[in-house]
Amino acid sequence: MSEILCQWLNQELKVSRTVSPKSFAKVFSTGYLIGEVLHRFQLQDDFSEFSESRVSTAKLNNFSRLEPTLHLLGVQFDQNVAQNIITEKPGAATKLVYQLYIALQRKKKSGLTGVEMQTMQPLAGMRLQNMRSEAFRERLKILIPRQTDFNLMRVSYRFQEKYRRMREDLAREHSEKLERMQKLNEEQRCCDIEKQRLSRRRQNEIMAKIQAAIIQIPKPASNRTLKALEAQKMMKKKKDAEDVANEIKKFEALIKKDLQAKESASKASVDTAGQMTTDLLNTCSDDDYIKKIQKRLEEDALAREQREKRRRRLLMDQLIAHEAQEEAYREEQLINRLMRQSQQERRIAVQLMHVRHEKEVLWQNRIFREKQYEERRLKDFQDALDREAALAKQAKIDFEEQILREKEIHEQIAVERAQARYKKHYAVCAEILDQILDLSTKVADYRMLTNNLIPHKMMHDWKELFFNGKPIYEQASIKQLAAKPTEEQLVELEKRDLLDSKDYDDYKNMVGEWALPEEMADNQPPSNNQILGHVLHRLIEKSLPPQVESAEPELLSSAVKGCILGKTFSGKTTILQSLQKDFPVKVLSIDTLVQEAIQAYHDNEKVSGDQPVPQEDRKENQLTVRAQLGAKSEQLLKKGKSISDTLLVSIMVNAINEIPLYQDWLLDGFPMTLNQAQLLEEALTGYNRYLLEAEGKGAQVSTLAADPTTSKEAPRPAPTFDFVILLDIADNSSLSRMNDVMAEEFSRAISHEDTSQRTAAENKPKEGDHNLRDQIQHRIIGFLDNWPSLERWFSEPENILIRINAEVDQKSLYQRVREIFSTEIVKKKNKVQKKLEEKETEKKAPVSVAQPPPATPPLLAEPEKEAQQHESAKTPPAKGKPQSGSPKGKPPGGKVPVKKSPVGSTDVSPTPVAPPSAKPGSEEWVYVNEPIPEEIPSFLVPYWELIENSYINTIKTILRHLREDQHDVLTYLYEITTSFQEFLRRPDHKQDFVAQWQADFNSFPDDLWEDEETKAELHQRVNDLRDRLWDICDARKEEAELERLDIINQNWLQDSLGITMNHFFSLMQAELNRFQDTKRLLQDYYRAMEHKIPIDDNKRFTRIPLIRLDSKDASENQLRIPLVPRISISPESAVSRPKLKAILKGKIDYSLENVQTNFEADEKLVLDTWQQASLAISNMVAAEIHQRLIEEDKENQSAESKEKSPQMNTNKKIKKENEAHRNKKEDKHGKGKSPPVAEAAPVVFTAEEIAEIERKSELRLKIKEEHLAALQFEELATQFRLELIKAKALSVLENLITKVIDIYKLMEKWLGERYLNEMSSVEKLTEVARYHIETATKIQNELYLTQEEFFINGDVKVFPDPPLPKRPPPVEKEEDGTLTIKQLDNLREQFLDMAPKGIIGSKAFTDILLDLMTFNLGTNNFPSSWMHLTQPELQELTYLLIVNSEFVDWRKFLLVTALPWPIPLEEELLETLQRFKAMDEKQTGTVTFEQYMQAGLWFTGDEDTKIPENPLEPLPFNRQVHLIEFFFRLFADYEMDPPQLDYTQMLLYFACHPDPMEGVYRALSVAIGTHIFRKVEGPVMIAEKTSSADMSPIEGYVETEENAEREEKDFTEEKEEKDRKEPDIPENANTEKISMETLLRVFRGGSEVKDANRFTSHLKTENIYAESFIKVFQELDTKDLELIEIAVLLKHPFIQELISNYSDYKLPDIKMILQRSEHVAGSDGERSPSRLTEEKK
Repeated sequence: MSEILCQWLNQELKVSRTVSPKSFAKVFSTGYLIGEVLHRFQLQDDFSEFSESRVSTAKLNNFSRLEPTLHLLGVQFDQNVAQNIITEKPGAATKLVYQLYIALQRKKKSGLTGVEMQTMQPLAGMRLQNMRSEAFRERLKILIPRQTDFNLMRVSYRFQEKYRRMREDLAREHSEKLERMQKLNEEQRCCDIEKQRLSRRRQNEIMAKIQAAIIQIPKPASNRTLKALEAQKMMKKKKDAEDVANEIKKFEALIKKDLQAKESASKASVDTAGQMTTDLLNTCSDDDYIKKIQKRLEEDALAREQREKRRRRLLMDQLIAHEAQEEAYREEQLINRLMRQSQQERRIAVQLMHVRHEKEVLWQNRIFREKQYEERRLKDFQDALDREAALAKQAKIDFEEQILREKEIHEQIAVERAQARYKKHYAVCAEILDQILDLSTKVADYRMLTNNLIPHKMMHDWKELFFNGKPIYEQASIKQLAAKPTEEQLVELEKRDLLDSKDYDDYKNMVGEWALPEEMADNQPPSNNQILGHVLHRLIEKSLPPQVESAEPELLSSAVKGCILGKTFSGKTTILQSLQKDFPVKVLSIDTLVQEAIQAYHDNEKVSGDQPVPQEDRKENQLTVRAQLGAKSEQLLKKGKSISDTLLVSIMVNAINEIPLYQDWLLDGFPMTLNQAQLLEEALTGYNRYLLEAEGKGAQVSTLAADPTTSKEAPRPAPTFDFVILLDIADNSSLSRMNDVMAEEFSRAISHEDTSQRTAAENKPKEGDHNLRDQIQHRIIGFLDNWPSLERWFSEPENILIRINAEVDQKSLYQRVREIFSTEIVKKKNKVQKKLEEKETEKKAPVSVAQPPPATPPLLAEPEKEAQQHESAKTPPAKGKPQSGSPKGKPPGGKVPVKKSPVGSTDVSPTPVAPPSAKPGSEEWVYVNEPIPEEIPSFLVPYWELIENSYINTIKTILRHLREDQHDVLTYLYEITTSFQEFLRRPDHKQDFVAQWQADFNSFPDDLWEDEETKAELHQRVNDLRDRLWDICDARKEEAELERLDIINQNWLQDSLGITMNHFFSLMQAELNRFQDTKRLLQDYYRAMEHKIPIDDNKRFTRIPLIRLDSKDASENQLRIPLVPRISISPESAVSRPKLKAILKGKIDYSLENVQTNFEADEKLVLDTWQQASLAISNMVAAEIHQRLIEEDKENQSAESKEKSPQMNTNKKIKKENEAHRNKKEDKHGKGKSPPVAEAAPVVFTAEEIAEIERKSELRLKIKEEHLAALQFEELATQFRLELIKAKALSVLENLITKVIDIYKLMEKWLGERYLNEMSSVEKLTEVARYHIETATKIQNELYLTQEEFFINGDVKVFPDPPLPKRPPPVEKEEDGTLTIKQLDNLREQFLDMAPKGIIGSKAFTDILLDLMTFNLGTNNFPSSWMHLTQPELQELTYLLIVNSEFVDWRKFLLVTALPWPIPLEEELLETLQRFKAMDEKQTGTVTFEQYMQAGLWFTGDEDTKIPENPLEPLPFNRQVHLIEFFFRLFADYEMDPPQLDYTQMLLYFACHPDPMEGVYRALSVAIGTHIFRKVEGPVMIAEKTSSADMSPIEGYVETEENAEREEKDFTEEKEEKDRKEPDIPENANTEKISMETLLRVFRGGSEVKDANRFTSHLKTENIYAESFIKVFQELDTKDLELIEIAVLLKHPFIQELISNYSDYKLPDIKMILQRSEHVAGSDGERSPSRLTEEKK
């Protein structure tokens, strides 16, 4: 059923997931596929809400939505079914899907939709169903656990699995350990048993030898009891009695034998006495008899002696037994007597014996119990040791795993950091590359715009944008900015500000584009206005709040201050501890200080009485500073926050302040961040480095006048540290050291014997190890993040950073740090000593300087004279001013009486000889620093800022407009050039006329081409065409000239020149405004210093008029900014500039005369504007000087009126003289003093009044001199700027005019060249036409005349070529007796009809060939050389092709006759086989014709065939291409549709080789698919080569000797070459396996022969090698004829013999027969068909 459902789901419904019976429950467990199935049947409209996820919420959602639909279909579905499906219970999903399948089929038959089924439900049922659905959802929610529970179960399961694996590993290790122990014990026991056996064997051998060597004497047992003795005695007696009885029996038997012998001897002697008497007497003598008697007597005597001994021994034994019996009896009597005591004594004895026995039992029990206790203790101790060892081992494993995890985490973090760094660098490089591309494209664009002449200014601006990382191209338009600009607009604003600032800097410093031109190179630019800078500096100082400077003297200390930084475990603390032992240095660690501060807070550390505490803090905060900092730190730590940098620095600074001044101190690992370093430096030195740099930059921000006193940079404060040492260490080294420390602490903790001590010792290391493990990564990352900024901090002002490689041993590292510290101590001492010496030198210097008297004040008249001379030198350029300011009728010599001494000058005697006076603004000049009112700085400082900002913004705006106008000019010039070029290239209609003429020309009849009148008519038509084309060219030229004049007459040039001039006039106006504002500021400042009221200047500022660009009426703007019209100069009065003359000389172009005239007018306007601005500045300076003199005269008049009222007339006269002096710009005596009166009576003043009057006079004179000098400095600077602007304006205008004129001339050049080229092309067309007219030939190719080009289009022909003759198809010719492809196909069809299987009888094959040759007639089945073959030669040919001695393979015959074709190598056969297998995707072993042609053979038909030049000659015949197709037809099975080719069988045919053994090996390689290595053998006999001829049944034809020798030689050479090329056989060669089927396929046989020949019948030839192969396989021990290795098979003798004798894979040489037949036919004459017939008969 599952397979049916899977087929329904996968094939019919085609669900999104492939369903299989194995994964059926898992796929449907989410409910998604059920919803998809219902959705396919339009029953689940909310299928889009379904989820494919396998989480609990998704399953709950899916099944809740499925429940109403399933109930609607009538499928049994409740929460239990849903739970079974979700939990993947077997069969639940299959059952539900089957029910769903049935319901859906039923619904499909009914034809109802889901909506119709719902409407058919009753309303009450629907409500009930909704309630059921809600209840189902709630119950299902209860049954299905939450996803978090699943995740928790999964996590717990994972850990349980891990715990189970660990337990299994431990159990496995324990079992393996037990097995090893048991194995060792078993081996030991076996060794012990073997040793015991050997020792026992040796002991037994020794005991056997001993027993054999000694005589064992029985020893009576020592029995103690009486009964035992009696029993022993009785046994002894019995034994003795038995011995005696035996002796007696032996003795009696001996006597009986003697008696019997005697009786028999006596009887015999009596019977034979008579007979033998004489014999005895003769034979026996008396001596023998006597000897016998004596011997008997001796024996009797010996027997009696033995009996006596036995008797005596028996008696002795009886006596001893009797004595022993008596002794036992006595002992028994004694025991009875001893035992005859009282019953109490017996009881006591029994109790004593019982007690003694109990004591012995207790003692034994105690010993046994103690032994058990000892064993138990030993066992417990051993168990504890084993447990501790296991725990230690497990802890070590966990520790190593933790180390590996830490390293992996660190490597992951390092990789992430490297990736982030790579991404950052990649982004930077990509951005730079994009900017380079933008710059390149921008340069390329402007090279096209400017004709490869990009202006230097543009290139400089692009480089500036590129170096600042700004985009070159415009990102967004900033013409209309919104309230919140976009990011692109902000970037554009930044670009604009950057270029504006750069242009302003160039303008201010007069560099780059604003460098001084050649005519101004001799003039030095004005220097800085020192007086104005001093004024501004003083005003700014007055406006700022006063700064309180500390009056405490700087204390010089020789204490060395430093810090040692580095990563965690770099060795900082260890090195500092060692350093503290050798030097009196204080080491401060921030961790220790924080702990001490918190401890001080816990200890309630209070301020002692001697410590100063503020009055308001004594009551509230009595804790010390350290305790207060500790309290704040503890509050932060309790909240889970980190201690802030400010608090850490406060703790560190508090600890440093407690160190004595002259004691060295070092910080351990602090500061750790840049913020801490900044705070620490600010806390210890009182300076903020960034604030100092900002103040220094702020003092120099684009001010127009620099203060001379602030030119020198203030000395930087001393750094916080004298040196900073970095202990450089790699991250892996830090981790390794942390692991080593943790391992050491862990091993130390384990080594404690006492459990309590071990517990106490484990708490701290574990806590510290845990913190280290948690923090080591963060510490390393934090150090890597913060160190670059710290490195810059410690390296930039003074390089105090020292790097040390800390990856060395501790001793070497400490030695290096010690050397550095010693060196720093020496440096600090030398530095302090040098500073002390400098201070002493500075103290001595003021004393020596104060000794000479102060210098006398300079003469007052000299500065005034120099100033007035400067005024007189500056005034002449102002035309008409000397006449207005000249005195009225006063001679120039009026200054003589003024120089006389004033009244009261008798008491003051000026020194006749004085040093030269200092000039205002010089270094020797002492500036006037008189007090000024407080409100003056508050007004003048903002006023100056307004002046400066307005000036800078105006200059930047004007320069920006100039920059943008330059871009607009280039764009406009490029646009007009391109538009003019496009206008010149506009299409014309000349080609239409040429095409019409060519068509008319070619339409003339052929018989009229040679007619002279026709030629004349054609020439006339050519002339008409030429005239018409020339008219078109002239008209186009006139149109182009009009277009050029329109471009020249446009107002763009005049507008552009006017806008540019207005920009430069605006620059002049900005300089003029700055001068006027500066003049007013200086006037207000110096008047305030003189305690005068500032002048209310109601005059409006001087305005430079701008050019009116349109002809509209004057508007309101003209009232604010004056406008002037363009000046027009007549050509007669114009004088052209040399450069423009050089441009315009040569050909006179009247269209450019107006351009030249307008430029000269513009040039004159610029010069006039410059002169006007310069004159205005000079007038303002002269007016200021005049105002000063008027005020001075008023002061003098007021002073004189106070001194002498009667002398008013004299004062009026002197006043007129003073006015004359002022108008002539001459010096005046006694500033601030009343003029001398010759006739006035002297007024007496006191010395103090005279000194006060002189001081005020000198002060007024000095103020005036300083004021006028500052004003004159500003005048010089402004005049220089105006002149520079004038030169730049003229240069820009001239450059613009030059560019425009060049463009106009270039247009004229293009126009003329194009006109000449068009005329030339028309001439060429005329020449071609006249040539064809004279030669009387038609113009076949199209004549193409376009614009200025003329050519003959060889690709287009106006009339077609005559058709070429068709080439005949290629025909194959007979060559050297080779059959053609057609002949081969004919033979194949005939053989295929007779023997479709390919095997035919040899006799039938010979008859068929003979019939074909005999009845050839017009069929042409064979070439002519085959017609000479006789029947014996055909039989010989048949013999060469015989298979199994009976049959012929006609396919092999056709393969041989198709020669020549490339004989393949074995590698080529295998490659071809692999290509066929690749094409055979189904591995059927066959391919179609398309696949066969696609795979190809080892040769192709791509021969280098030469195509004959003669189109009537056929192409050469490509025989190889047709051979490839013929081989498919030869070996394909045409019974199949489409025909199929067995490629393996075909390649077996191609495996044939002249050497039959080589052919067999090639066939085996093809059958298996890999190369089979051939066993190296000795040289093959020549007989094998000629075996076919020897074995031939026809003996009449024998090869000649020469042919045999030649073939023998060739064969030998071939073998030698093959042996040289034969590779070495590898060791693992021929390891492939071959089956019985493959082997039978190689050695052919067993195929049924079904020939259609009438001479043959149905034959069945069995494979003669089948039984032999079976035997071979059985002999090689293969079961069920399985696969066998080739190497094993080739070693079998039968296979070796078969390979050496198998000839089916020999490639026969039939050409030898053909050559022999031709030779015989040539000598004997041709054989007629009748002769062949006779031979056949």
